[in-house]
Amino acid sequence: MYKTIITPRIGDTDALRHINNTALPLWFETARNPIFEIFNPTLELTYKKWNLMMIRCDFNYLKPIYYGYDVEIRTYVSKIGKTSLTLIHEAWQNGQLRANGSCTMLYFDFIRQSSVAIPEDIREKLEKHYITKENLEKNNKKEMNENKKNMDETDYIESDL
Repeated sequence: MYKTIITPRIGDTDALRHINNTALPLWFETARNPIFEIFNPTLELTYKKWNLMMIRCDFNYLKPIYYGYDVEIRTYVSKIGKTSLTLIHEAWQNGQLRANGSCTMLYFDFIRQSSVAIPEDIREKLEKHYITKENLEKNNKKEMNENKKNMDETDYIESDL
């Protein structure tokens, strides 16, 4: 798992300090940087060097995310195929899972305009961050239950009113 800390900006919010739905895709993309570096260590954005293409993404907004509190984005590898991989992203704030989503990336040769098999050395690096969806759900349930013991019944932001 990779962890990326995001400090929400005022521009990420709506009038009620909720994080706008347009921020999450950008935060998840930022959290993919370590994955990009596995495939492309120099992060050189040229047709000869860049080799990943996003072919699918989705987002689930589970609970409000608020301005004024850091957000931890967790990134996992959930599938490694012959030419593609699927990542799971989670946004955690104040010990609670606030949003999640997935992203499928294709290993791609932009000059030839065709997919390419993911090399073994890259697979080995990706496997270090692999988790099954079942194990992730089990881990999250346990973590949220533990965190709930330390929280009031209401969402923490209400104390700021």
